[in-house]
Amino acid sequence: MSLSDAVGAVVSVFRRRPSDLLPLYLLGAAAPAVVRVVPMAALLIGVLYLAGTSRLDSLLNSLQEMNLGPPPSDPESAAFEAWASQFEPLVDLLVTPATIALLIVAVFVSLVVVALLYAITSAAQLGACYGRVRDERGLIAGIAGARRYWLRILGLFILEFILWVVVALGVGIGTVVATGAVAVATDATALGVPVVLLGGLVTIALLALVRALFAFAPVAVVVDDAGVFGSLSKTAGFIRSEPIGALFYYALAVGSLIALSTVSGVLFRVDVVTFPSLVTMLVLLPAFDLLKTALYVGYRGRLTPPAAPDRSVPSQLRAGLGRGWHEMTAYVRHTPLLQLTVVALAVASFWVGWRAGAPLADFGVETSIAARLQGHLPPAAALEFFANNWLVAITTAFGGLALVLPTIASLVFNGVYMGFYAQTETELADLVTFVLPHGIFEIPAIFIASAVGISLGLTGWRAFRGRTGRVAFADELERAFWVLIGVGLLLAIAAVIEGFVSPYYYDLLL
Repeated sequence: MSLSDAVGAVVSVFRRRPSDLLPLYLLGAAAPAVVRVVPMAALLIGVLYLAGTSRLDSLLNSLQEMNLGPPPSDPESAAFEAWASQFEPLVDLLVTPATIALLIVAVFVSLVVVALLYAITSAAQLGACYGRVRDERGLIAGIAGARRYWLRILGLFILEFILWVVVALGVGIGTVVATGAVAVATDATALGVPVVLLGGLVTIALLALVRALFAFAPVAVVVDDAGVFGSLSKTAGFIRSEPIGALFYYALAVGSLIALSTVSGVLFRVDVVTFPSLVTMLVLLPAFDLLKTALYVGYRGRLTPPAAPDRSVPSQLRAGLGRGWHEMTAYVRHTPLLQLTVVALAVASFWVGWRAGAPLADFGVETSIAARLQGHLPPAAALEFFANNWLVAITTAFGGLALVLPTIASLVFNGVYMGFYAQTETELADLVTFVLPHGIFEIPAIFIASAVGISLGLTGWRAFRGRTGRVAFADELERAFWVLIGVGLLLAIAAVIEGFVSPYYYDLLL
């Protein structure tokens, strides 16, 4: 098999029905929305505990008696110590055996959920990649792969983590011992520096070897139906038989990582943080999964990717955006009660945030939209607004597959946050005037994404109970993807307005 066959397979899969693969990568991006339900639930339990033991009332009373102004500039001055000491009663009220136990449980459960989600989504994504490079329907293959291979993928994840720890500790201990021996033998501690540097290089080299071996192991699990240790053996055989293909993948992965880090660093200087994550989710991760799958499947002689479409890339993009808009408007028309439910929940959440922010506003806690807009750079801001809001919409929608709870939690959290922000805003009229032009696009887009999350959650639950088949489940995932393309168009319009119009137009009117 030539490298061009594998690269051609990646291009063909991306151009032929990307909606039959990318929804599973959007699902992977939604993992943080699922995980954060755990600390949010722990926080709610903690608040109820504090309220039930009267500690919450004591906490609020202590806040009223405190000087919440800015701290003194000199952290070593007596004034700063006096300012910091007033928080000690709050710590005594908050830190109890029950709250510490709750924190430990929340951290442990969060780590378990992260590992499970990684295993399930990785199995689904690689299953879809394997299906697509054989011209099968990717989403159906991905759903089957998630059910069949998640436990073995989890085993690989745990085994790799253990090996990383063993390598780091082993080389670290060896470096310490060798450094001490050199210092004793030569009576010159400076000679231990080269030993430490050598230990660091050895650690990096060994960890890179472990990662190189485990990079293809999950693919071997899916393609060859191999076990945890069997997949490692098959991966070693692949690397021996196809060293050029393996090295091509490694070089491309490392080069892309360096390039992405460089671009991210440049964008970070103009406060664009989220856009590289969006590119990674939609392009880099599926492309590299497809590439290593195509390389391995070609090695097994089973590579039969779909043919590339006859249309040009620009015409495909126009058709895809048009379909996204059509699917979004059709979805809104067909789910009026669900849309109204989402709006009602958002309004109620805003009211809760408004009420919750009132005591803090009385204590002098303030926010300012004018201060937030200082240093505003319209093109960079528009790009960041679009990327951040679309990522929020994606995680809100696909997080709903976890029994709807992440979608509800995200909607409620954003509503409460906006209510709190509005309550503590120093110039509420300025905030409303700023939000209005882009909000008429942005807010409905988030509502639509929330409704999609609820729909996906209900469909996922029916599929889990065997009441919905894989084909229907795959159809729902694909429809959600296209609706989110339409949502992205709304958020792109909102981002341009928020970047170039909202911060300036009302100043002109005034």
